[in-house]
Amino acid sequence: MSLKLWYQVDKKATDMVVNSITANPPFDAPDKKLFWACFVALVTTSFGFILRALTLPQWGEEFNLTNTQIGEIAGVGLWPFAISIVLFSLIIDRIGYKNSMVFAFACHLASAVLTFFATGYWSLYIATFIMALGNGTVEAVTNPVVATMFPREKSRWLNMLHAGWPSGLVLGGLLALMLGAETSWKLKMILILLPTILYAILMFPRRFPLNERVKAGVSYMEMLKEVGVGGALIVTALIVFQLGAILEWSTTANVAITLAIVLVFGLLVRSIGQPIFIFLNLLMIPLAVTELGTDSWISDLMAPEMHHIGIQAGWILVYTSAIMAVLRLFAGSIIHRISPLGLLAVCSAVTCVGLLLLSVSSGVMVLAAATVFALGKTFFWPTILGVVAERFPKGGALTLNITGGVGMIAAGVIGAVILGFAQDKTIDNKLSAYDTTNNTMLHSTYATEEKSSIFGTYKAVDNALLAEAAAEEQQLVQSIQDVARKEALQVVAIFPVIMFAGFIFLMLYYKSRGGYKVVVLQDKEAVAAK
Repeated sequence: MSLKLWYQVDKKATDMVVNSITANPPFDAPDKKLFWACFVALVTTSFGFILRALTLPQWGEEFNLTNTQIGEIAGVGLWPFAISIVLFSLIIDRIGYKNSMVFAFACHLASAVLTFFATGYWSLYIATFIMALGNGTVEAVTNPVVATMFPREKSRWLNMLHAGWPSGLVLGGLLALMLGAETSWKLKMILILLPTILYAILMFPRRFPLNERVKAGVSYMEMLKEVGVGGALIVTALIVFQLGAILEWSTTANVAITLAIVLVFGLLVRSIGQPIFIFLNLLMIPLAVTELGTDSWISDLMAPEMHHIGIQAGWILVYTSAIMAVLRLFAGSIIHRISPLGLLAVCSAVTCVGLLLLSVSSGVMVLAAATVFALGKTFFWPTILGVVAERFPKGGALTLNITGGVGMIAAGVIGAVILGFAQDKTIDNKLSAYDTTNNTMLHSTYATEEKSSIFGTYKAVDNALLAEAAAEEQQLVQSIQDVARKEALQVVAIFPVIMFAGFIFLMLYYKSRGGYKVVVLQDKEAVAAK
Protein backbone atom coordinates (compact mmCIF):
# COMPACT_ATOMS: atom_id res chain seq x y z
CA MET A 1 0.00 0.00 0.00
CA SER A 2 1.44 3.40 -0.97
CA LEU A 3 1.83 6.11 1.64
CA LYS A 4 -0.62 8.31 -0.27
CA LEU A 5 -3.28 5.58 -0.22
CA TRP A 6 -2.49 4.90 3.41
CA TYR A 7 -3.05 8.57 4.21
CA GLN A 8 -6.50 8.40 2.60
CA VAL A 9 -7.39 5.23 4.51
CA ASP A 10 -6.09 6.72 7.75
CA LYS A 11 -8.14 9.90 7.28
CA LYS A 12 -11.33 7.90 6.78
CA ALA A 13 -10.54 5.73 9.79
CA THR A 14 -9.82 8.83 11.87
CA ASP A 15 -13.16 10.42 10.95
CA MET A 16 -15.01 7.19 11.74
CA VAL A 17 -13.35 6.82 15.13
CA VAL A 18 -13.83 10.48 16.08
CA ASN A 19 -17.50 10.27 15.10
CA SER A 20 -17.92 7.19 17.31
CA ILE A 21 -16.55 9.15 20.28
CA THR A 22 -19.68 11.32 20.35
CA ALA A 23 -21.99 8.32 20.68
CA ASN A 24 -19.71 6.40 23.02
CA PRO A 25 -17.50 8.87 24.87
CA PRO A 26 -14.34 7.25 26.29
CA PHE A 27 -13.29 7.51 29.89
CA ASP A 28 -11.58 10.83 30.66
CA ALA A 29 -9.51 9.68 33.62
CA PRO A 30 -6.27 7.87 32.78
CA ASP A 31 -6.36 4.11 33.27
CA LYS A 32 -3.71 3.58 35.96
CA LYS A 33 -3.96 -0.20 35.53
CA LEU A 34 -3.02 0.22 31.88
CA PHE A 35 -0.12 2.45 32.91
CA TRP A 36 1.27 -0.25 35.21
CA ALA A 37 0.75 -2.89 32.52
CA CYS A 38 2.88 -0.70 30.22
CA PHE A 39 5.40 -0.40 33.05
CA VAL A 40 5.72 -4.20 33.36
CA ALA A 41 6.06 -4.55 29.58
CA LEU A 42 8.97 -2.12 29.68
CA VAL A 43 10.44 -4.06 32.61
CA THR A 44 10.49 -7.09 30.29
CA THR A 45 12.63 -5.31 27.70
CA SER A 46 15.39 -4.45 30.19
CA PHE A 47 15.03 -7.78 31.99
CA GLY A 48 16.23 -9.47 28.80
CA PHE A 49 18.85 -6.76 28.25
CA ILE A 50 20.61 -7.35 31.58
CA LEU A 51 20.41 -11.13 31.33
CA ARG A 52 22.28 -10.88 28.04
CA ALA A 53 24.72 -8.32 29.42
CA LEU A 54 25.61 -10.63 32.33
CA THR A 55 26.00 -13.70 30.10
CA LEU A 56 28.04 -12.04 27.32
CA PRO A 57 31.37 -13.02 28.94
CA GLN A 58 30.17 -16.64 29.26
CA TRP A 59 29.15 -16.68 25.60
CA GLY A 60 32.56 -15.28 24.67
CA GLU A 61 34.35 -18.11 26.47
CA GLU A 62 32.01 -20.91 25.44
CA PHE A 63 31.83 -19.95 21.75
CA ASN A 64 35.30 -18.30 21.42
CA LEU A 65 33.91 -14.88 20.45
CA THR A 66 36.04 -11.74 20.11
CA ASN A 67 35.20 -8.52 21.96
CA THR A 68 33.87 -7.05 18.73
CA GLN A 69 31.66 -10.10 18.07
CA ILE A 70 30.34 -9.83 21.62
CA GLY A 71 29.72 -6.15 20.96
CA GLU A 72 27.84 -7.02 17.76
CA ILE A 73 25.56 -9.39 19.69
CA ALA A 74 25.02 -6.67 22.27
CA GLY A 75 24.36 -4.25 19.42
CA VAL A 76 21.77 -6.43 17.68
CA GLY A 77 19.86 -6.34 20.93
CA LEU A 78 19.39 -2.63 20.24
CA TRP A 79 19.35 -1.59 16.57
CA PRO A 80 16.45 -3.83 15.30
CA PHE A 81 14.40 -1.91 17.85
CA ALA A 82 14.44 0.97 15.36
CA ILE A 83 12.98 -1.18 12.60
CA SER A 84 10.00 -2.35 14.62
CA ILE A 85 9.35 0.94 16.41
CA VAL A 86 9.35 2.95 13.16
CA LEU A 87 7.28 0.45 11.18
CA PHE A 88 4.70 0.03 13.93
CA SER A 89 4.51 3.79 14.48
CA LEU A 90 3.49 4.19 10.83
CA ILE A 91 0.58 1.76 11.15
CA ILE A 92 -0.15 1.45 14.87
CA ASP A 93 -3.21 3.72 14.82
CA ARG A 94 -4.66 1.42 12.17
CA ILE A 95 -3.82 -2.06 13.47
CA GLY A 96 -4.30 -1.14 17.13
CA TYR A 97 -2.15 -1.13 20.23
CA LYS A 98 -3.37 -4.51 21.46
CA ASN A 99 -2.53 -6.37 18.23
CA SER A 100 0.92 -4.81 18.32
CA MET A 101 1.46 -6.10 21.86
CA VAL A 102 0.47 -9.62 20.75
CA PHE A 103 3.33 -9.43 18.25
CA ALA A 104 5.70 -8.23 20.99
CA PHE A 105 4.66 -11.13 23.21
CA ALA A 106 5.34 -13.63 20.40
CA CYS A 107 8.80 -12.12 19.82
CA HIS A 108 9.77 -12.31 23.50
CA LEU A 109 8.56 -15.90 23.72
CA ALA A 110 10.38 -17.01 20.56
CA SER A 111 13.60 -15.24 21.54
CA ALA A 112 13.73 -16.99 24.92
CA VAL A 113 13.35 -20.42 23.31
CA LEU A 114 15.89 -19.76 20.53
CA THR A 115 18.46 -18.40 22.98
CA PHE A 116 18.06 -21.46 25.20
CA PHE A 117 18.98 -23.72 22.26
CA ALA A 118 21.71 -21.44 20.79
CA THR A 119 24.89 -23.12 19.49
CA GLY A 120 27.12 -20.21 18.46
CA TYR A 121 27.47 -16.66 17.19
CA TRP A 122 24.73 -16.68 14.56
CA SER A 123 22.10 -18.45 16.63
CA LEU A 124 22.72 -15.99 19.48
CA TYR A 125 22.61 -13.12 17.00
CA ILE A 126 19.26 -14.17 15.49
CA ALA A 127 17.63 -14.81 18.88
CA THR A 128 18.76 -11.41 20.12
CA PHE A 129 17.50 -9.79 16.90
CA ILE A 130 14.00 -11.19 17.50
CA MET A 131 14.05 -9.97 21.09
CA ALA A 132 14.92 -6.47 19.88
CA LEU A 133 11.96 -6.47 17.49
CA GLY A 134 9.69 -7.28 20.42
CA ASN A 135 11.28 -4.57 22.55
CA GLY A 136 10.77 -1.98 19.83
CA THR A 137 7.12 -2.92 19.53
CA VAL A 138 6.66 -2.51 23.29
CA GLU A 139 8.00 1.04 23.13
CA ALA A 140 6.01 1.78 19.97
CA VAL A 141 2.91 1.09 22.07
CA THR A 142 3.75 2.24 25.59
CA ASN A 143 5.26 5.66 24.80
CA PRO A 144 2.27 7.08 22.86
CA VAL A 145 -0.24 5.40 25.19
CA VAL A 146 1.25 7.10 28.27
CA ALA A 147 1.74 10.42 26.45
CA THR A 148 -1.92 10.32 25.40
CA MET A 149 -3.19 9.51 28.90
CA PHE A 150 -1.24 12.41 30.46
CA PRO A 151 -1.14 15.18 27.80
CA ARG A 152 -0.15 17.98 30.21
CA GLU A 153 2.48 16.05 32.19
CA LYS A 154 4.21 13.98 29.54
CA SER A 155 7.78 14.39 30.79
CA ARG A 156 6.78 13.40 34.32
CA TRP A 157 4.82 10.28 33.36
CA LEU A 158 7.27 9.18 30.67
CA ASN A 159 10.00 9.34 33.31
CA MET A 160 7.83 7.22 35.60
CA LEU A 161 7.11 4.79 32.76
CA HIS A 162 10.80 4.52 31.97
CA ALA A 163 11.56 3.69 35.58
CA GLY A 164 10.48 0.30 34.26
CA TRP A 165 13.75 0.03 32.34
CA PRO A 166 16.13 0.26 35.34
CA SER A 167 13.63 -1.70 37.46
CA GLY A 168 13.91 -4.57 35.00
CA LEU A 169 17.69 -4.30 35.14
CA VAL A 170 17.58 -4.55 38.93
CA LEU A 171 15.13 -7.45 39.07
CA GLY A 172 16.78 -9.42 36.28
CA GLY A 173 20.25 -8.70 37.62
CA LEU A 174 19.36 -9.77 41.16
CA LEU A 175 17.87 -13.05 39.97
CA ALA A 176 20.84 -13.83 37.72
CA LEU A 177 23.45 -12.87 40.33
CA MET A 178 21.73 -14.77 43.14
CA LEU A 179 21.73 -17.90 40.99
CA GLY A 180 25.52 -17.55 40.92
CA ALA A 181 28.23 -17.87 38.29
CA GLU A 182 28.06 -21.68 38.41
CA THR A 183 24.43 -21.70 37.20
CA SER A 184 24.01 -22.38 33.48
CA TRP A 185 23.42 -19.28 31.37
CA LYS A 186 20.59 -21.16 29.67
CA LEU A 187 18.61 -21.24 32.89
CA LYS A 188 19.27 -17.54 33.47
CA MET A 189 18.11 -16.57 29.98
CA ILE A 190 14.82 -18.46 30.28
CA LEU A 191 13.90 -16.21 33.22
CA ILE A 192 12.67 -13.61 30.74
CA LEU A 193 9.46 -15.61 30.48
CA LEU A 194 8.46 -14.40 33.97
CA PRO A 195 7.80 -10.71 33.15
CA THR A 196 6.69 -11.64 29.62
CA ILE A 197 3.79 -13.72 30.88
CA LEU A 198 2.96 -11.14 33.54
CA TYR A 199 2.58 -8.20 31.14
CA ALA A 200 0.40 -10.33 28.86
CA ILE A 201 -1.95 -11.10 31.77
CA LEU A 202 -2.09 -7.46 32.88
CA MET A 203 -2.30 -5.76 29.49
CA PHE A 204 -4.48 -7.79 27.18
CA PRO A 205 -7.76 -7.26 29.14
CA ARG A 206 -7.29 -3.44 29.21
CA ARG A 207 -8.90 -0.90 26.90
CA PHE A 208 -6.39 1.34 25.10
CA PRO A 209 -7.00 5.09 24.57
CA LEU A 210 -7.27 6.76 21.19
CA ASN A 211 -4.05 8.55 20.30
CA GLU A 212 -4.16 12.31 20.93
CA ARG A 213 -3.26 13.02 17.29
CA VAL A 214 -6.29 11.09 16.08
CA LYS A 215 -8.59 12.64 18.72
CA ALA A 216 -7.50 16.12 17.65
CA GLY A 217 -8.25 15.36 14.01
CA VAL A 218 -4.62 15.74 12.88
CA SER A 219 -4.28 13.85 9.62
CA TYR A 220 -1.79 11.13 8.78
CA MET A 221 -0.10 13.42 6.28
CA GLU A 222 0.31 16.18 8.87
CA MET A 223 2.00 13.63 11.13
CA LEU A 224 4.43 12.70 8.36
CA LYS A 225 5.19 16.37 7.69
CA GLU A 226 6.31 16.82 11.31
CA VAL A 227 9.04 14.23 10.67
CA GLY A 228 9.84 15.48 7.17
CA VAL A 229 12.85 14.73 5.04
CA GLY A 230 15.29 15.61 7.82
CA GLY A 231 13.89 13.15 10.33
CA ALA A 232 13.49 10.45 7.68
CA LEU A 233 17.10 10.89 6.56
CA ILE A 234 18.49 10.30 10.06
CA VAL A 235 16.56 7.15 10.89
CA THR A 236 16.76 5.71 7.35
CA ALA A 237 20.53 6.22 7.12
CA LEU A 238 21.13 4.50 10.46
CA ILE A 239 18.98 1.51 9.54
CA VAL A 240 20.34 1.12 6.00
CA PHE A 241 24.00 1.42 7.01
CA GLN A 242 23.49 -1.19 9.74
CA LEU A 243 21.80 -3.58 7.30
CA GLY A 244 24.57 -2.81 4.82
CA ALA A 245 27.21 -3.83 7.37
CA ILE A 246 25.46 -7.18 7.87
CA LEU A 247 24.74 -7.85 4.19
CA GLU A 248 28.13 -6.43 3.10
CA TRP A 249 26.74 -3.69 0.90
CA SER A 250 29.20 -1.13 -0.38
CA THR A 251 29.14 2.43 0.93
CA THR A 252 27.86 3.56 -2.45
CA ALA A 253 24.96 1.12 -2.23
CA ASN A 254 24.13 2.26 1.31
CA VAL A 255 24.06 5.90 0.26
CA ALA A 256 22.02 5.15 -2.88
CA ILE A 257 19.38 3.14 -0.97
CA THR A 258 19.13 5.78 1.75
CA LEU A 259 18.73 8.64 -0.71
CA ALA A 260 16.17 6.71 -2.77
CA ILE A 261 13.96 6.02 0.26
CA VAL A 262 14.26 9.57 1.53
CA LEU A 263 13.59 11.01 -1.96
CA VAL A 264 10.33 9.05 -2.28
CA PHE A 265 9.29 10.14 1.22
CA GLY A 266 10.22 13.74 0.45
CA LEU A 267 8.21 13.82 -2.77
CA LEU A 268 5.19 12.58 -0.84
CA VAL A 269 5.31 14.86 2.21
CA ARG A 270 7.08 17.91 0.69
CA SER A 271 8.35 19.00 4.09
CA ILE A 272 11.81 19.30 5.59
CA GLY A 273 10.34 18.50 8.99
CA GLN A 274 10.39 20.42 12.26
CA PRO A 275 13.97 21.75 12.64
CA ILE A 276 14.05 21.33 16.44
CA PHE A 277 12.71 17.79 16.11
CA ILE A 278 15.54 17.00 13.70
CA PHE A 279 18.07 18.56 16.06
CA LEU A 280 16.73 16.53 19.00
CA ASN A 281 17.14 13.35 16.96
CA LEU A 282 20.75 14.25 16.24
CA LEU A 283 21.29 14.73 19.99
CA MET A 284 19.61 11.38 20.64
CA ILE A 285 22.55 9.63 18.98
CA PRO A 286 25.26 10.60 21.52
CA LEU A 287 22.68 10.31 24.32
CA ALA A 288 21.91 6.69 23.48
CA VAL A 289 25.58 5.80 22.99
CA THR A 290 26.35 7.27 26.42
CA GLU A 291 23.54 5.50 28.27
CA LEU A 292 22.72 2.21 26.54
CA GLY A 293 26.03 1.66 24.77
CA THR A 294 27.86 1.92 28.08
CA ASP A 295 25.28 -0.23 29.89
CA SER A 296 25.87 -2.99 27.34
CA TRP A 297 29.51 -3.19 28.41
CA ILE A 298 29.71 -1.79 31.94
CA SER A 299 29.79 -5.14 33.76
CA ASP A 300 32.59 -6.46 31.55
CA LEU A 301 34.52 -3.18 31.50
CA MET A 302 34.63 -2.89 35.28
CA ALA A 303 35.05 -6.63 35.97
CA PRO A 304 38.76 -6.42 36.99
CA GLU A 305 38.18 -3.63 39.51
CA MET A 306 35.04 -5.26 40.91
CA HIS A 307 36.95 -8.52 41.28
CA HIS A 308 39.64 -6.73 43.30
CA ILE A 309 37.06 -5.65 45.89
CA GLY A 310 35.41 -9.08 45.95
CA ILE A 311 32.13 -8.22 44.20
CA GLN A 312 30.65 -9.79 41.06
CA ALA A 313 30.91 -7.37 38.12
CA GLY A 314 27.18 -7.51 37.43
CA TRP A 315 26.43 -5.71 40.68
CA ILE A 316 27.67 -2.41 39.26
CA LEU A 317 24.89 -2.40 36.65
CA VAL A 318 22.32 -3.44 39.25
CA TYR A 319 23.53 -0.68 41.57
CA THR A 320 23.38 2.11 38.98
CA SER A 321 20.00 0.85 37.77
CA ALA A 322 18.53 0.94 41.28
CA ILE A 323 19.52 4.61 41.55
CA MET A 324 17.88 5.34 38.20
CA ALA A 325 14.64 3.52 39.07
CA VAL A 326 14.12 5.47 42.29
CA LEU A 327 14.93 8.86 40.76
CA ARG A 328 12.71 8.33 37.71
CA LEU A 329 9.74 7.38 39.87
CA PHE A 330 10.09 10.72 41.65
CA ALA A 331 10.99 12.72 38.54
CA GLY A 332 7.86 14.87 38.78
CA SER A 333 9.14 17.00 41.65
CA ILE A 334 12.48 17.48 39.91
CA ILE A 335 11.02 18.47 36.53
CA HIS A 336 8.76 21.05 38.22
CA ARG A 337 11.85 22.79 39.61
CA ILE A 338 13.95 22.75 36.44
CA SER A 339 12.94 22.72 32.78
CA PRO A 340 13.35 19.45 30.84
CA LEU A 341 16.13 20.98 28.72
CA GLY A 342 17.92 22.33 31.80
CA LEU A 343 17.72 18.88 33.38
CA LEU A 344 19.23 17.30 30.26
CA ALA A 345 22.10 19.81 30.20
CA VAL A 346 22.94 19.20 33.89
CA CYS A 347 22.75 15.44 33.39
CA SER A 348 25.15 15.65 30.43
CA ALA A 349 27.79 17.41 32.52
CA VAL A 350 27.43 15.00 35.45
CA THR A 351 27.59 11.96 33.15
CA CYS A 352 30.83 13.14 31.56
CA VAL A 353 32.41 13.47 34.99
CA GLY A 354 31.11 10.03 35.97
CA LEU A 355 32.59 8.33 32.90
CA LEU A 356 35.99 9.96 33.41
CA LEU A 357 35.98 8.93 37.07
CA LEU A 358 35.11 5.34 36.15
CA SER A 359 38.00 5.23 33.69
CA VAL A 360 40.58 6.06 36.39
CA SER A 361 39.03 4.76 39.62
CA SER A 362 40.13 1.66 41.50
CA GLY A 363 38.95 -0.24 44.55
CA VAL A 364 35.83 1.01 46.32
CA MET A 365 36.12 4.35 44.50
CA VAL A 366 34.63 2.53 41.50
CA LEU A 367 31.30 2.51 43.33
CA ALA A 368 31.55 6.24 44.03
CA ALA A 369 32.29 6.91 40.35
CA ALA A 370 29.41 4.63 39.34
CA THR A 371 27.09 6.67 41.57
CA VAL A 372 28.03 9.88 39.74
CA PHE A 373 27.53 8.16 36.39
CA ALA A 374 24.10 6.83 37.44
CA LEU A 375 22.96 10.23 38.69
CA GLY A 376 23.93 11.75 35.36
CA LYS A 377 22.31 9.27 32.98
CA THR A 378 19.06 8.76 34.94
CA PHE A 379 16.83 11.28 33.16
CA PHE A 380 18.33 11.18 29.66
CA TRP A 381 16.03 8.84 27.75
CA PRO A 382 12.54 9.62 29.14
CA THR A 383 13.14 13.37 29.33
CA ILE A 384 14.19 13.78 25.71
CA LEU A 385 11.17 11.68 24.72
CA GLY A 386 9.08 13.96 26.90
CA VAL A 387 10.42 17.06 25.14
CA VAL A 388 9.53 15.57 21.73
CA ALA A 389 6.04 14.58 22.92
CA GLU A 390 5.39 17.99 24.51
CA ARG A 391 6.62 20.07 21.61
CA PHE A 392 5.45 17.97 18.63
CA PRO A 393 2.14 16.27 19.54
CA LYS A 394 0.96 16.52 15.91
CA GLY A 395 3.60 13.90 15.14
CA GLY A 396 1.63 11.42 17.23
CA ALA A 397 3.29 8.06 17.80
CA LEU A 398 5.68 8.64 14.88
CA THR A 399 7.78 11.59 16.12
CA LEU A 400 7.93 10.13 19.63
CA ASN A 401 8.93 6.66 18.53
CA ILE A 402 11.32 7.70 15.76
CA THR A 403 13.31 9.49 18.45
CA GLY A 404 13.42 6.31 20.52
CA GLY A 405 14.26 4.30 17.42
CA VAL A 406 17.14 6.59 16.49
CA GLY A 407 18.48 6.19 20.02
CA MET A 408 18.29 2.42 20.04
CA ILE A 409 19.86 1.95 16.64
CA ALA A 410 22.63 4.43 17.50
CA ALA A 411 23.33 2.54 20.71
CA GLY A 412 23.48 -0.71 18.75
CA VAL A 413 25.35 0.46 15.66
CA ILE A 414 27.72 2.88 17.39
CA GLY A 415 27.63 2.49 21.18
CA ALA A 416 28.03 -1.22 21.82
CA VAL A 417 30.41 -1.75 18.89
CA ILE A 418 32.65 1.28 19.51
CA LEU A 419 33.36 0.12 23.05
CA GLY A 420 34.27 -3.35 21.82
CA PHE A 421 36.43 -1.91 19.05
CA ALA A 422 38.15 0.50 21.43
CA GLN A 423 39.18 -2.43 23.61
CA ASP A 424 40.33 -4.67 20.75
CA LYS A 425 42.27 -1.87 19.02
CA THR A 426 43.94 -0.81 22.28
CA ILE A 427 44.96 -4.41 23.02
CA ASP A 428 46.27 -4.75 19.46
CA ASN A 429 48.38 -1.58 19.76
CA LYS A 430 49.62 -2.20 23.30
CA LEU A 431 50.73 -5.77 22.57
CA SER A 432 52.62 -4.54 19.51
CA ALA A 433 54.23 -1.73 21.53
CA TYR A 434 55.18 -4.13 24.32
CA ASP A 435 56.88 -6.46 21.80
CA THR A 436 58.86 -3.58 20.34
CA THR A 437 60.04 -2.40 23.76
CA ASN A 438 60.79 -5.80 25.28
CA ASN A 439 61.80 -7.78 22.18
CA THR A 440 58.99 -10.31 22.71
CA MET A 441 56.47 -11.92 20.31
CA LEU A 442 53.21 -11.64 22.18
CA HIS A 443 51.42 -9.85 19.35
CA SER A 444 52.41 -12.23 16.57
CA THR A 445 51.72 -15.23 18.80
CA TYR A 446 48.30 -14.39 20.20
CA ALA A 447 46.85 -11.49 18.14
CA THR A 448 46.44 -13.67 15.08
CA GLU A 449 42.86 -13.05 13.92
CA GLU A 450 42.38 -10.26 11.38
CA LYS A 451 39.00 -8.64 12.11
CA SER A 452 37.07 -5.64 10.88
CA SER A 453 34.15 -3.51 12.03
CA ILE A 454 32.47 -0.30 10.93
CA PHE A 455 35.18 1.61 12.82
CA GLY A 456 38.19 -0.07 11.24
CA THR A 457 40.38 -3.18 11.27
CA TYR A 458 42.30 -4.78 14.13
CA LYS A 459 44.00 -7.99 15.14
CA ALA A 460 42.14 -9.80 17.87
CA VAL A 461 43.58 -12.03 20.57
CA ASP A 462 42.77 -15.72 20.03
CA ASN A 463 41.43 -16.80 23.42
CA ALA A 464 41.96 -20.46 22.63
CA LEU A 465 45.68 -19.90 21.96
CA LEU A 466 46.05 -17.68 25.01
CA ALA A 467 44.53 -20.38 27.23
CA GLU A 468 47.44 -22.68 26.30
CA ALA A 469 50.11 -20.05 27.06
CA ALA A 470 52.39 -19.94 30.08
CA ALA A 471 50.86 -18.42 33.21
CA GLU A 472 53.23 -15.43 33.08
CA GLU A 473 52.25 -14.55 29.51
CA GLN A 474 48.55 -15.02 30.29
CA GLN A 475 48.86 -12.60 33.19
CA LEU A 476 50.70 -10.05 31.06
CA VAL A 477 48.13 -10.12 28.27
CA GLN A 478 45.33 -9.97 30.84
CA SER A 479 46.80 -6.85 32.43
CA ILE A 480 46.86 -5.15 29.01
CA GLN A 481 43.23 -6.16 28.43
CA ASP A 482 42.23 -4.74 31.83
CA VAL A 483 43.77 -1.36 30.96
CA ALA A 484 41.99 -1.37 27.59
CA ARG A 485 38.62 -1.93 29.27
CA LYS A 486 38.94 1.18 31.43
CA GLU A 487 40.36 3.36 28.66
CA ALA A 488 37.32 2.56 26.50
CA LEU A 489 35.19 4.71 28.81
CA GLN A 490 37.33 7.74 28.01
CA VAL A 491 36.28 7.36 24.37
CA VAL A 492 32.60 7.54 25.34
CA ALA A 493 33.09 10.61 27.57
CA ILE A 494 33.19 12.89 24.51
CA PHE A 495 29.52 12.22 23.76
CA PRO A 496 27.99 13.93 26.84
CA VAL A 497 30.16 16.98 26.06
CA ILE A 498 28.42 17.21 22.67
CA MET A 499 25.05 16.79 24.35
CA PHE A 500 25.74 19.51 26.89
CA ALA A 501 26.48 22.02 24.13
CA GLY A 502 23.34 20.98 22.24
CA PHE A 503 20.97 21.31 25.18
CA ILE A 504 22.41 24.68 26.20
CA PHE A 505 21.76 25.86 22.63
CA LEU A 506 18.11 24.70 22.86
CA MET A 507 17.66 26.47 26.21
CA LEU A 508 18.89 29.73 24.70
CA TYR A 509 16.73 29.19 21.61
CA TYR A 510 13.51 28.78 23.60
CA LYS A 511 14.44 31.62 25.97
CA SER A 512 14.66 33.95 22.99
CA ARG A 513 11.11 32.92 22.07
CA GLY A 514 9.46 33.40 25.45
CA GLY A 515 10.48 30.18 27.14
CA TYR A 516 9.83 26.45 26.81
CA LYS A 517 6.09 25.63 26.69
CA VAL A 518 4.09 22.41 26.41
CA VAL A 519 1.93 22.19 23.26
CA VAL A 520 -1.46 20.57 23.99
CA LEU A 521 -3.77 19.46 21.17
CA GLN A 522 -7.49 20.14 21.55
CA ASP A 523 -10.04 17.35 21.07
CA LYS A 524 -11.68 17.92 17.68
CA GLU A 525 -15.19 17.12 18.91
CA ALA A 526 -14.76 19.14 22.12
CA VAL A 527 -13.76 22.23 20.14
CA ALA A 528 -16.65 21.78 17.71
CA ALA A 529 -19.13 21.54 20.59
CA LYS A 530 -18.15 24.95 22.00
